[in-house]
Amino acid sequence: MPRIVRIHDYGGPEVLRLEELEVSEPAADEVQIAVKAIGINRAEVMFRNHAYLQEATFPSRLGYEAAGVVQRVGADVEGFSQGDAVSLVPPLDIAKWGTYGEVANVPARLLVKHPDTLSFEQAAAVWMPYVTAYGALIDQAGLTRDDFVIVTAASSSVGIAAFQVAKQVGASVIATTRTSAKRDALRAAGADHVIATEEEDLPERVMEITQGQGARVVFDPVGGPALEPLTAAMATGGILLVYGALSPEASPFPLFTVLGKTLTLKGYLYSEIVSDDARLDGAKRFILEGLEAGVLKPTITRTFPLEQIQEAHRFLESNQQVGKVVVTV
Repeated sequence: MPRIVRIHDYGGPEVLRLEELEVSEPAADEVQIAVKAIGINRAEVMFRNHAYLQEATFPSRLGYEAAGVVQRVGADVEGFSQGDAVSLVPPLDIAKWGTYGEVANVPARLLVKHPDTLSFEQAAAVWMPYVTAYGALIDQAGLTRDDFVIVTAASSSVGIAAFQVAKQVGASVIATTRTSAKRDALRAAGADHVIATEEEDLPERVMEITQGQGARVVFDPVGGPALEPLTAAMATGGILLVYGALSPEASPFPLFTVLGKTLTLKGYLYSEIVSDDARLDGAKRFILEGLEAGVLKPTITRTFPLEQIQEAHRFLESNQQVGKVVVTV
């Protein structure tokens, strides 16, 4: 029987159990894949910790991303055959189509035949970061070559993807990080400017970089008190897209700055793209074009074998990474 990771309760990495389980046949609109690599995401850590938008029904599978080989095809599925190398755009349910394990049934509409130049590890590191970044920066903000974009929590896989998506349209990237420790790595990953927020004044530095205009776009997974300096660093008419809630502190609403600059503050989830076929097709085209041109290059910070899934979660929670954490199967 295949080995599958499940949780039987909320808690730390130790609740992740590797168990032998039967896996059902794929439904009519699903494809069953033999998983070769899994992309690890903050969402799965939050789900495991009972801090996510979705509740678990125990015992629960989990996992959004995977790359592998088609084993079986549902009755209504066209375009995929046994043996195809594929990768998965994250579904709308973190548990129903959980990817942590040796075998997974996944929605056919979210599978992609990725470029042959990508390894399974690279393909597993593509879709959550790039769909999230594309949806916010291109679909929502309409980023252009004349824009500056502030990317916070910039060393994450989504942060690095945002650098590359911005570069694909010619925009300039201002990355933020707490200290200077990751400055060189972020510059090497594609940031035009790096601001260490515990060492520098964020609005002052942004205004210097943008010659007093401010950044039109902000891409932020943190929230919390940082919303005030971020809005102070924005250009008139700018848009701030919040796609996470990593800060445990309350998020103040900077009313007078928002009014004075006519800013848009928007909550954003990748599901806005995934749930809409036309927008999803646009994301796939943009990302595949970037991958094939070499403009988009998944950054993998470290890989772990499936047997070390707990260690993979611990490493992600340590905040040492610059890029994606991947588990191999």
